[in-house]
Amino acid sequence: MVPVPVGYVMEAAVEQQRAAPAPAVLDELTAFLARLTRLLLRSSGEGAELIEDSVRSAARALGGEASLLLVPDAAALTVTVGVGTRTVTVRGFPEVFRLDQVTALKPLLTDLEKGNLGVTEADRRLTRIENAPAPYPWPLKLLGIVLFSLGFAPLMQPTWYEVGSTAVLATIAAVLAVTADQLPRLAKVLPLVVSTVVSVVALEVFAREPAHGGPVLLMLPALFFFVPGDYLSAATAELAAGLITTGAIRLVYAVFLLVQLYLGVLLGVFATGTSTHALWDIAADSDMARWALFLGWIVFTAGTVLAFAIPRRLFWPLLLLVYVTVGVQSLFTKLVGEVGGTFVAAAVLSAAATLLARSEHRPPRLVLLLPGFFTLTVGSLGMRGLTTLAGGHVIEGFRDLLKLVTIVTAIAVGMVFGAALTEGRGRKSP
Repeated sequence: MVPVPVGYVMEAAVEQQRAAPAPAVLDELTAFLARLTRLLLRSSGEGAELIEDSVRSAARALGGEASLLLVPDAAALTVTVGVGTRTVTVRGFPEVFRLDQVTALKPLLTDLEKGNLGVTEADRRLTRIENAPAPYPWPLKLLGIVLFSLGFAPLMQPTWYEVGSTAVLATIAAVLAVTADQLPRLAKVLPLVVSTVVSVVALEVFAREPAHGGPVLLMLPALFFFVPGDYLSAATAELAAGLITTGAIRLVYAVFLLVQLYLGVLLGVFATGTSTHALWDIAADSDMARWALFLGWIVFTAGTVLAFAIPRRLFWPLLLLVYVTVGVQSLFTKLVGEVGGTFVAAAVLSAAATLLARSEHRPPRLVLLLPGFFTLTVGSLGMRGLTTLAGGHVIEGFRDLLKLVTIVTAIAVGMVFGAALTEGRGRKSP
């Protein structure tokens, strides 16, 4: 038997210890990354393309490796440290209603990437983010939903009657939305309940005179908070970026939400005894001055900040991006038509948000994108198309649905194009 030098044995033992970490270390890292993945999934209503990049970067910064198999509401997470491996399944329902958590997550990921945190401290900070109360109490969220709808109302019909009816209808919708935060059963059917109630009130109280415009145009601003235009565009963007599974599933879910809203409108029609032929899509003549339309975007941005729990310090940069998006869309729509104008506006918004989000001291790209994205009004086209079809106006209904598909694709490809032009070589901004 050939003797083995003692030094070699000791060195081999040290290497073996390094290669096989204590199970507690691997378990601690896996637990932290699972919670991080869950929070990222819950805030991924605008798309899941950055989740894997963020989790893998965090794992490498803490001395491990991670890989994910993603669908919109779940992920199979595999964590490796040395020769040890753990695999867990993480679930998180996608939404975009707590953007304060998304904003607070960026500094944590930045500090991890710089190597300033260990697993224990990172876990503490993540716990604080998860357990932090909403930045605004429920009355302010209610006010935010109302302001969000009021700012959007002139885009449907630039009339003071539209603004007045929206104030009432949006207050009803906001009360239901805030109530659903405390009643999980109501939250599951919230789009259906809200659209039914709004439809009944709109038809019984506000849609009495044809001069005030079509009934659906009166309802839409109050339902805008619930219309899944963000999910539709995020799904299309994921498909364009090659994330076929997440994009396809998110697209099906967005269509399901849209059909819920449409069904609620029809239930309101049946409950009031209104003929479906009343669901025509004709706008009233404008009676609002340009200054009112201009100031409407300030109301809209303030509502977005309150409704989606965005830190109030971000109001001014978000308002600037809203005006840039609206200005670019208006200008290029005159030059190259609505589809071209929407594509250019989406590309400019995406490029600007990507460039701004590169700085570690600025908010994440998702937060910068959201208010400007909503100005492109993609989701309302689906509602208008479905209800117009239900009213027997087949040509106009299919025209709206075709426009929906075209505009959704233009927005998604524009955002992918804008991001591709401005992304750096390093890690994508969360």
